[in-house]
Amino acid sequence: MDARRTIEPVIAALNAIVLGKDRQIRLAVACLMARGHLLIEDLPGVGKTTLAQALARTLGLSYQRVQFTSDLLPADIIGVSVFDRDSGRFEFRRGPVFTQLLLADEVNRATPKAQSALLEAMEERQVTVDGHTHPLPEPFFVVATQNPSYQLGTYPLPESQLDRFLMRIDLGYPDPTHERELLRGRDRRELLSELQPALTAETLRALQALVPQLHVAEPLLDYVQALVRRTRDSGLFEAGLSPRAAISLLRASQAWALCHGRTGVLPEDVQAVARAVIGHRLQLRTAVDGDRAADLDGLLLQAVAVP
Repeated sequence: MDARRTIEPVIAALNAIVLGKDRQIRLAVACLMARGHLLIEDLPGVGKTTLAQALARTLGLSYQRVQFTSDLLPADIIGVSVFDRDSGRFEFRRGPVFTQLLLADEVNRATPKAQSALLEAMEERQVTVDGHTHPLPEPFFVVATQNPSYQLGTYPLPESQLDRFLMRIDLGYPDPTHERELLRGRDRRELLSELQPALTAETLRALQALVPQLHVAEPLLDYVQALVRRTRDSGLFEAGLSPRAAISLLRASQAWALCHGRTGVLPEDVQAVARAVIGHRLQLRTAVDGDRAADLDGLLLQAVAVP
């Protein structure tokens, strides 16, 4: 299978919906190829929900959306057992989590109890209710949107849940050229309704199976370990990256390389995904002015020698 030729129509279709965000779109697709979950953090109205819906349609996945609010309960996500009088038994009514792509919209507006309903689903791809385990569809992919923490009515995501997201990205404002195109063009919801799948779920699973098979040379592993070790030994961060984070960085690098038609991982593949993979897993010991991505560049990526 020519992975790049298979994936490029997906990228092109998404770029036609979410304008001027090619890099973020490629990161989102790589995240899915790596069988990870995606967190999109940004202001309301910049296209977070549109990107999630476009991903589901372009990839031919079943799709459910849950609007997270302060009164949301775990049962509203995973489902509930209801007593059936005719059979005299409890029957499990499946919730919206039983889908291939779940949009957890404004996930940080729900209480930690509601947020925790996603933990088992994201990690184990199953849910357990009343002692019974229910597997989720394959592939299973969570796209969560998050409002900035300074906005009213938000609850910060705990570190354990942040760690379940392979990547975190932000979209930002469009540049003037693409914003003018948005103003003059058709409503994006109308375009979404016309979007046709560019992949099947079977092809997507085949691509996901290719990701772990991409060649990783020993010097590349040295590079990944050096990056992880610096987060632990430099004293710059509250806590260093965990082994799971190191595996996530490597798997995301393999997915990025696959999307670009390579059979092996290069250092630039690691650098391309590093900010999205580890930015939400690291916290500086002292406040540093400036953009977090720029901080990562200066404190980590530029400080570790490339093999």
